[in-house]
Amino acid sequence: MHGIRPWRDIDRRKSRKIKVGPVEVGGDAPISVQTMTNTITSDARATIEQVLRCAEAGADIVRVSCPDVESTAALKEIVRESPVPIVADIHFHYKRAIEAAEAGAACLRINPGNIGSQERVREVIRAAKDHGCSMRIGVNAGSLEKHLLEKYAEPCPEAMVESGLDHMKILQDNDYHEFKISVKASDVFLAAAAYQQIADACDAPIHLGITEAGGFVGGTVKSAIGLGNLLWMGIGDTLRVSLSADPVEEVKIGFEILKALGLRHRGVNIISCPSCARQGFDVIKTVEALEKRLEHVKTPMSLSIIGCVVNGPGEALMTDVGFTGGGAGSGMVYLAGKQDHKMDNDRMIDHIVELVEKRAAEIEDEKAREAAASQAAE
Repeated sequence: MHGIRPWRDIDRRKSRKIKVGPVEVGGDAPISVQTMTNTITSDARATIEQVLRCAEAGADIVRVSCPDVESTAALKEIVRESPVPIVADIHFHYKRAIEAAEAGAACLRINPGNIGSQERVREVIRAAKDHGCSMRIGVNAGSLEKHLLEKYAEPCPEAMVESGLDHMKILQDNDYHEFKISVKASDVFLAAAAYQQIADACDAPIHLGITEAGGFVGGTVKSAIGLGNLLWMGIGDTLRVSLSADPVEEVKIGFEILKALGLRHRGVNIISCPSCARQGFDVIKTVEALEKRLEHVKTPMSLSIIGCVVNGPGEALMTDVGFTGGGAGSGMVYLAGKQDHKMDNDRMIDHIVELVEKRAAEIEDEKAREAAASQAAE
């Protein structure tokens, strides 16, 4: 609500822009959040249902694995039913890439270490051109080409970058430029170093990820450290948080990382204290309840839930809606940074939900009026 301060500015790396279906990636486009389904792709209905849940959570792009002909056969229905662009994940079998392009995939993810000969890659390029697909060069520390492992003795940033640049050259030599690149590793240091080097070496849009990051807690921490530092340096045009968890959780964490850096704003950003003996109400249970009750709000806005008056008033000054714990079973409600009225703790959750929904509606009305005024001026 108070805008971005100069000391918060992130100078994003200048990359060229491509399109994944209708979603722009790179250049001045917003950093997109991706995830990947974990259903059996040939089970089109189950995959579609998961895609829909991910899209509802905010996913801009969803990737599906296409390991066999049954999967690419189901892809046409999946693409037709999906509200977001579908990326086909291809390994080993170049014909699956061709079939995926024919089925309507918006993007093909290929790995230079296992897609096959350059001629096979050229066939994939022809299919991508014919069907308007973009591509992602997906370099992974765990599947580098044999000659690079022999040259460098082990996976390292230099080997990963050389792999990526070699594959880019194949695409460019075939007059194909609608591609982005990733250089993923499960080791945060290895991934970060590789991403920094590839960012300096090319102008292609960059897809960020710490691959095989682990379970929900560990994977979230590793991704936040690795992706957060790269994003802070201005590197990254799209990202996936890779977790051994529900893909919807990957989307949520992705947005939380971007929100923390002021790079994307979607839904309610809850600022809450960790709770202590000073709290005037049960902060932890209140925040848990509000997170669930406010999931449906997509409008970017801020909400502070602070247990006592030590930091509560100061945090409330910076948020759209705030609640600060007091005494005698009640607390203070803040609107637009100002004290507005007191509210009993036992009625607080319902009341805050009403206030947030009302403010979200006001923000959307303001946007609509501004858009109409701008259109009229043209």
